[in-house]
Amino acid sequence: MDFDIVIVGGGAVGASAAYFLRGHKTPCSVALVERDPGFALASTPRASGGVRRLFSIPENIRLSHFGIDFFARFAALTAVDGEAVDIGFKRNGYLFVVPPSGLADLAENFRVQEGELVRVEWLDPPALRQRFPSMNVADLGAGVLSPDDGWLDPYAVLQGLRRKARSLGAALIADEVVGIETEGRRVRAVRLKSGQVLRCGAVINAAGAWAKEIAAMVGMSVPIEPMRRYEHYFECQDAIEPLPYIKDPDRLAFRPEGKGYSGGVPNSAEPRGYNFAIDHDYFDAVVWPALAHRFPAFERTKVKSTLPGLYDENEFDGNVIIGPWSGHLDNFHLVAGFSGHGLMHAPGCGRAIAELLLDGGYQTIDLSCFGWQRVVEGRKLPERGIK
Repeated sequence: MDFDIVIVGGGAVGASAAYFLRGHKTPCSVALVERDPGFALASTPRASGGVRRLFSIPENIRLSHFGIDFFARFAALTAVDGEAVDIGFKRNGYLFVVPPSGLADLAENFRVQEGELVRVEWLDPPALRQRFPSMNVADLGAGVLSPDDGWLDPYAVLQGLRRKARSLGAALIADEVVGIETEGRRVRAVRLKSGQVLRCGAVINAAGAWAKEIAAMVGMSVPIEPMRRYEHYFECQDAIEPLPYIKDPDRLAFRPEGKGYSGGVPNSAEPRGYNFAIDHDYFDAVVWPALAHRFPAFERTKVKSTLPGLYDENEFDGNVIIGPWSGHLDNFHLVAGFSGHGLMHAPGCGRAIAELLLDGGYQTIDLSCFGWQRVVEGRKLPERGIK
């Protein structure tokens, strides 16, 4: 079969790319290949669902601006035959809190965010205590609240994007990529486990935590590793005030969910690898102390469930790598390495890669800074003061 573009990886990022490619004014044929159509181990359904503009890099803020607006209009944008998907988008705010040692970074990020027209509020400890009386602020220097941000249902987003992409003419193929054929500086075809060969004009590697495996098929070594993280659901026996999505200095990140809360504490020292085992002591040893310290009401909390998932951790600088493998295979494109930001930036990066392939360059948000060349040149572009 012949396609203009084959996308490897059918999660939120790949589905978004398919959606924007098929919705582009330039006609193109698109195949979206996913080896795990039930998404049993996929990262998107295991994500926390947070969407925020609290970044330090302007391009990331712009990606969030677009993504959050897209999610706000998701039902209308992705409806098929009048049937819309409810992604449960709750714009209940996002709060970053830091100790006194983090004030300089928080203040500089606040300045950048205001410059990018993000609605943000600076909250000193008394203001934090007044707004969130259950919070322990004794060791905090300040917080920044973005009241227009929030969270949504990742699996609903995934299904809505895939369904709409299919309705726009994308071919959704349940199969596994086992090889990529090249000729000179061009990818020519993608081989599937079923024996099918997809001849193509370009390949987009949107395989997330598995992106390095796909890259290796063409001899590309990428600094993207799978990193296990847990999403815990827990409940509090004592009622507290409504909370936004909270990120704490010790990487604690959680939000309200139904009768309880969903979140966790990613471990940067977690051994890299495709590990989906659950350490049932992790919540009590790591997450619960962080929760109880920040909100004493969580002294009496019980974890109800734990779901392991994988970050596509960019060990180079923690940000997405997007665009072609320039100088090697000009039509092999990477959109991976989000390090936990994939869902919120899927719409912006899906649109960006569609522009790159069909317009010949970025038309809306210039993401050149996130291209492969920065890795070649060793120009790290990490977020400031944000883990």
